[in-house]
Amino acid sequence: MNQEFTDIDLSKAQTEAEWLARLDELGEEVGSFDPLGRRHAAFFCRGNDKVLLVTFEIAAEIRAAGGRQRPLGYEIAGKNGWSSLTLVARGQSWFRDPAVWDHFDRLIDDGVFEGFDQVVFFGTGPCGYAAASYSVAAPGATVLTVAPQATLDTARAEWDTRFPQTRRLDFTSRFGYAPDMIEAAAQMTLIYDPARRLDAMHASLFHGANVTALRTRWLGRDTAGELMRMNVLTPALELACQGALTRASFFRLFRRRQSLASYVARIVLRTESLGRPRLTVLAARAALRIAPSERVKTLLEQAEARCKAPA
Repeated sequence: MNQEFTDIDLSKAQTEAEWLARLDELGEEVGSFDPLGRRHAAFFCRGNDKVLLVTFEIAAEIRAAGGRQRPLGYEIAGKNGWSSLTLVARGQSWFRDPAVWDHFDRLIDDGVFEGFDQVVFFGTGPCGYAAASYSVAAPGATVLTVAPQATLDTARAEWDTRFPQTRRLDFTSRFGYAPDMIEAAAQMTLIYDPARRLDAMHASLFHGANVTALRTRWLGRDTAGELMRMNVLTPALELACQGALTRASFFRLFRRRQSLASYVARIVLRTESLGRPRLTVLAARAALRIAPSERVKTLLEQAEARCKAPA
C-alpha cells in the first residue's frame, strides 16, 4: 500500500502509548506491527524487493522531530518504493532485550532478509549500536551508523560513564559486541566527531577492511542532529541504500555544513578559544551572513580589535 494514502495521522497522538497504538494501526494497513515485550516493537512496511531498510529508532525522538511523526526509515523507504523495518524502543534501551533477539531469530528462520537484493541497517548513538549488532542477522548487509557505542560492557568500556542506566543491561550475550557483529557486513560506514573523545574511542573499536570511518569534526554533542539539520544524513542514507555511499560522496554532501549557522558559530568559538583572531574574524563574518547572533557579533568586534592592536 502507498503510505501517502493512509488516513492514520501519527502526529495527532497525545501520548506515546497513543502514538504506538496508531503505529500499530498503520502497520495493519501497510505491513505489520509486532510488540516485542514491554519496551520494543517492530513495524514493517512492504515495498519492493530491491531494498529493505532496517532502522532502530526511539519513540520519543520520532515524536519530538515533529512533522508527521513517522519513523525516519519508513519515510525514506516509502518515497523510494523500498521496504522498511523499524525497530522502535520506548526509551534508551540499546535494544538489549531477549524479545528483540527472538524477533531477529524468527526473521532469520523465515529467510526474510534473503528476499531482498539489498539490506541496509541504520541507527545513531545507542540505535547505531543496535544497527551494527543486529546486522549479523543479514550477512552481506550494508551498515550506516552515527556515533555508535561499540559496547557498554564495563569489562571492555569502563571508560564510558555517560550511561549509568546501562549497568543493568547485558552486553555480553547474544548480538552483544558490535565490532564482532559487523564482520559479516559487506560495508559499514561509521560517522563520528573525533573531537568527542568517547565517541572516538568507541569508533576505534570498529576496524577491518569493511569499515569506513568518516570524521566530521566540530559537530558537537548531537552529531546526528547536526547532520539532519544540514540535510546531510537523509541523502547519505539514501546513497547507502543505493550502494553509492563512499567517502567522496559523503564529503560532497558534508560541504553543506558551511551554511548551517550552529556549525559555523561553533567554529567561531573554537578559533576564539585558540587565540586566532584573524580566523575568528573570517568565521564570525561567515556566521553572521547566515544568521544574526549578538554573541558572534561581539566576538567579531573583539577579534577585529585584537587584529588592529599593535604587536
